[in-house]
Amino acid sequence: MSKNDLPSGWDEARVRRVLAHYEEQSEKDATVEDERGVAPSETVMSVPLDLVPKVRKLIAKRQG
Repeated sequence: MSKNDLPSGWDEARVRRVLAHYEEQSEKDATVEDERGVAPSETVMSVPLDLVPKVRKLIAKRQG
């Protein structure tokens, strides 16, 4: 990965730290982390890429 491919503020050391975190994480810890990322009133699902803009608009209207 070249430095041009990294998000602003990221460097190779940061990428390596993040990779190490997830490579060393237990399955149980990964599940806990995933569950913390979703509020009880939310869900996570796969959406076809062509529908993503429409879904985003619907969410924005609801949050309005």
